This record gives sequence, C-alpha cells and structure tokens, in this order.
Amino acid sequence: MFARVSEASISRAIVDEFSQWLKEYLVCDVIIVGAGPSGLMAARELSSAGLKTLIIEGNNYLGGGFWIGGYLMNTLTFRAPGQEILKELGIPHKEKGEGLFVADGPCACAKLISAACDAGAKVLNMTKFDDVLLRAGRIEGVVINWTAVSSLPRQITCVDPIALESKVVIDATGHDAQVCLALHKRKLLELPGCGPMDVNVSEESVVEKTGYIYPGLIVCGMAVSSVYGLPRMGPTFSAMLYSGKKAAQAALTECGRGPLAKEGLSLERASA
Repeated sequence: MFARVSEASISRAIVDEFSQWLKEYLVCDVIIVGAGPSGLMAARELSSAGLKTLIIEGNNYLGGGFWIGGYLMNTLTFRAPGQEILKELGIPHKEKGEGLFVADGPCACAKLISAACDAGAKVLNMTKFDDVLLRAGRIEGVVINWTAVSSLPRQITCVDPIALESKVVIDATGHDAQVCLALHKRKLLELPGCGPMDVNVSEESVVEKTGYIYPGLIVCGMAVSSVYGLPRMGPTFSAMLYSGKKAAQAALTECGRGPLAKEGLSLERASA
C-alpha cells in the first residue's frame, strides 16, 4: 500500500528541505518572536501581504495561551468586536452575553496556526531567542539557538548561537517580553511588568500602545502590558488578535507596503 523508501532517503529529505528553506530565511522582511495569538495574527497579515515572515518559537507547539482559557478550561472568550476576526478566520463561536463571545480553544488555535502557515509564514520552533542584533541604535535581527541547549548541564552549554537578519523584529513573547528584556538588560528600555487584572482597561490599552518601542522593534500582545506596566487581561483574547493586526500594519509601513509608507513612521516610543 505504501511506497517503498529507504530510511536514509527519509533522513535526506528532512535535512535537504530544512536546510534549503532555512538558508532562504537567514535574511527576512520580518522576524516575529513568539507564536502566540498576537504573533500568529501578525504573521498571517504580513505573509498575506507578500512579506517574507519568519516566526521564532521556543516550544515544540505553536499557539501559546490560545490553546486554553482560564483555569485549565479550554474555552476562549472574546469581547466585541473580536467576533469579526473570528468570522474572518472561520472560527466557530457563539454569543454568551451582550458583547461577549466564546470559542473552542483547540479549534481556534488550530485555525489561527493554519491561517498563518497557509499565508506563507515559516516557523522555527524549538528555537529560543537569545539576543538582538543591534547596530547603530537599531534592531536589525535576532540571535537564536536550539531550545534544548538551555536544558544541558552548564559545563557543556558552550554552544554558539546563529544570527538572522531582518528589516523589522516583532516581540510577541507574552508577559516575558523577551526581546524587550534584552534591551532592558542593557539599560536601553524600561520594563516595569504588567499590573493587576483589569480586562476593560487592559484590552483597550494593549491595542492602543501596540507599535514601535525601539527603532526596528515592534511590541504586540501581552508584551505590551509588560513594557508599559498595563493591567493584565486574563483569558480574553480579542486584544491579542487586534494587536497582531496593528503590529503587522506597522511592519508593513516600515517595509514600504502600508498606507503610511510614503509619509514615514515615527519610531519613538509612545507615551505611557
């Protein structure tokens, strides 16, 4: 029933294909660090617009917190107008009260991952963000290593990383804000961390402040909360999707594809 192939030919196919596409993505238009809902949404928008987009994800799986809602229950909640993006992505959902919608976590996550991949985004999973490429006061890429390297005993972890270049980097690493943290450690950026939960304040503020935080670096999703000290939002996800869309628009503009490209885009940090 199945074609007869050798084990060596299977290994060769994996090595050849992976090496080929990785070489093509050593230089990208946009690198997104973090494959949660905001990062995946940004990747879908950017790839759909024709930008070479690479997602870096430290876990084996994609989706971050989008797989599950609060308290280990896999029902996601969305406040209006988030249902419009759910319709756009073909995610089944229903209304549970005025302006409040629910969707199945695994289904929603699978649909969003598929949408990003179908649009053309490439993914390096089991890959940890290690550092930024910083040249003349601008982020121009990231330094990466295999996630497994972090699990090795300290005495044998001298495994050098590699670097990837891009026009824009998007920090979509959630509360950890890993890319921004690399700048914070160099005293180039403040990182106060997110505040206590307030859904109504948080979602509005996260979308509002999504954008450039440093030349060449866009922050989106819950990383926005950590950088600006905004309230956390808990298991509601509309802002994550809209933040990803807004981050993509900022990157498109920087790459000369957005409606503001001819006017230029301020790289100054928004006021807190």
